[in-house]
Amino acid sequence: MMAAMPEPSIHRKLRVLASAAKYDASCASSGSKGRNEKGLGSTQGMGICHSYTPDGRCISLLKVLMTNVCIYDCAYCVSRRSSGVERATFEPDELVTLTLDFYRRNYIEGLFLSSAVRRSADDTMERMISIAQRLREREAFAGYIHLKAVAGASDALIRKAGRYADRVSVNIELPSRADLSRLAPEKEGEQIEGSMGALREAIDESIQARRSRRIKRKEMIAPAGQSTQMIVGATPSPDRLVLNTAHHLYTRYRMRRVYYSGYSPIPFAAAGMPAKAPPLVREHRLYQADWLLRFYGFDVDEIASEADPNLRLDIDPKLAWALKHRELFPVDLNTAPRELLLRVPGLGVRNAQKIIASRRHIPITMTVLQRMRVALRKVAPFVITRDRNPAPLRWLEHANLEAQVKPQQLSLFDQPLQT
Repeated sequence: MMAAMPEPSIHRKLRVLASAAKYDASCASSGSKGRNEKGLGSTQGMGICHSYTPDGRCISLLKVLMTNVCIYDCAYCVSRRSSGVERATFEPDELVTLTLDFYRRNYIEGLFLSSAVRRSADDTMERMISIAQRLREREAFAGYIHLKAVAGASDALIRKAGRYADRVSVNIELPSRADLSRLAPEKEGEQIEGSMGALREAIDESIQARRSRRIKRKEMIAPAGQSTQMIVGATPSPDRLVLNTAHHLYTRYRMRRVYYSGYSPIPFAAAGMPAKAPPLVREHRLYQADWLLRFYGFDVDEIASEADPNLRLDIDPKLAWALKHRELFPVDLNTAPRELLLRVPGLGVRNAQKIIASRRHIPITMTVLQRMRVALRKVAPFVITRDRNPAPLRWLEHANLEAQVKPQQLSLFDQPLQT
């Protein structure tokens, strides 16, 4: 029988380091389970993930670690020092060549590069920057680059990373410093936020320089801004604490995005770590609540109070809020201000803007809402239109209102809501 061919070194490194990168939640296809790990369109194994640009385009990225050799022993991390996983390290030129080969074959449109901390924060950061620098300056690579900065690296290196990357991110890791102290005692919350602050300062200076036309757009620091990732479910921290931390990061460091990553049980897990992942829907509800904080004018206290610090998993947080504040409804769509329209379950920011623009010329009716593709089943109990007033029906006082407005899978043969 013919002996099996040895696995090429570059292939082994890609297998090991792309697999280790899947625990980062910043790519939309992370963690998906394909029908065939080696089949056409698979998002498994070889590190191809999908992300979205500010203009809404979906792009494919090579998502990989530079190394999974780490000096830290964080309990939640598969690459921690005491883990028994297979180790590998890419040399800078190997990753440059790999990125270009994938790009030329039209597999990817950019690079998402993270790393464990091999010797020190500065040493790791310098090697990551050298990869981005070679792609930009030596190879004239104009694709998207996202670099995960290492907390504790010098401010000069953080700034330099932003010169070559479209987006730079520093992971906050966990919802609180108490959680960090328990699961990652070698890391410091002050150090992490210090790196975020240095990056924000560099980005702000770059924006001002661009506005005054002292630099060109291609010279801006991280033009796509900074983001971060927070692991949820590894500790008992409630959703209220998670959202308060996210709100702090948005306001203080002007984050473009906080990613919520449900803890996933890992190989060679540390003692005391949860044996099961939190419900996937919890991650979804956190993203919905995050959207309410950023774009709908909600406060954390309105979404998750001290008395009830966790989000409901069976309904979205906006509907949960509306059911608790029935006295504010129904809302007259022909007269209500934008702030109140945004509180109506089923109405998004775009539809609220459409309603405000349209009602200057025509009365808002159920037919108009239907043409706007508003979710009538969800909206109807909470609004008044020119041709329909639910107040006499006293829907909002029905004990079973919640059951009526909960999302449900519809049949192709369901009858539309009668107006």
